[in-house]
Amino acid sequence: MTPLETEVRRRPPLARLAFVVALGLCTLIFAGLGIWQVERRSWKLDLIARVEARIHAPPVAAPEPNAWSGIGAATDEYRRVVLQGRYLDIAETLTMAVTERGPGFWVLAPFRSDAGFTVLVNRGFVPEAQRGVEERHATGSGQTQVVGLLRLSEPGGGFLRRNDPAAGRWYSRDVAAIASVRGLGEVAPYFVDADAASEPGPLPLGEMTQVGFRNTHLIYALTWFCLALMSAGAAIFLIRRGADEPPVD
Repeated sequence: MTPLETEVRRRPPLARLAFVVALGLCTLIFAGLGIWQVERRSWKLDLIARVEARIHAPPVAAPEPNAWSGIGAATDEYRRVVLQGRYLDIAETLTMAVTERGPGFWVLAPFRSDAGFTVLVNRGFVPEAQRGVEERHATGSGQTQVVGLLRLSEPGGGFLRRNDPAAGRWYSRDVAAIASVRGLGEVAPYFVDADAASEPGPLPLGEMTQVGFRNTHLIYALTWFCLALMSAGAAIFLIRRGADEPPVD
C-alpha cells in the first residue's frame, strides 16, 4: 500500500471531502491562471506586431502640443517621427545607459521645432570613458532635421536608483525633471531617439534604441495548466478511492 493510499484510508469521509473540494478549487484557480496567460500572450504578440509596424513605417510629424494629452504607450511608443528645427544652446544631459556596447550614457539635448514647441532628443550613446563634450560632435545652431523613435518619459529613475538632479546623476530619461533643471519651460511629454542618419557619429551613436519584449506567457500557461491537471487528477484519485472503501468506524 502506498503512503497516499494509507493516508486516504485514515481520513474520515468529511476530511476527504474537504480535501477534494480544496483540490477542485485549486484546479479552477490554476486553469484560470493558465487561460489568463494565454490571453496575455495574445496581447503581447499583438503589441510586438504593432511596434514592429511602427518602427519600419515612414516617419510622421512629431506630435504637437494639441495632441500631447492623448499620447500613450499603446498608440504612440516607438512611432517613427520627424522634427524640423534647431538644437538649443543649452547644456546636454547625460543619463545612465547599459547597452550591447557596455555601460555609458544617453545624450539628451533640447530641440526647438519649427512648429514652436521644445522636445528632448536622445542624440545617442557615448561610452562611459568618453562622456566629455569634446568626445562628440557638436549639434550646431543651424536648421536641422531629426528622425527617430518617439519614446515616453521615464519618471523617477532606474531600478533601485532615483534620479538626483542636484548632483547631476540621472538614471532614467525623465523629461519633466530634466526640463525643470535646464529651465526649458514646457516641453513635450516624450523624447525622440535619433536614428543613425540624424546622428552619424562617431559619437554619440544614434539608432541604438533597444526594442525588446519579454514573452514567456506560453511557458507560464503550460505550467498553470499542468498544475490544474495534477490537482484534478489528485481529486479524482481521492473520489475513486473513497467510493471503493467501507466507512471508517
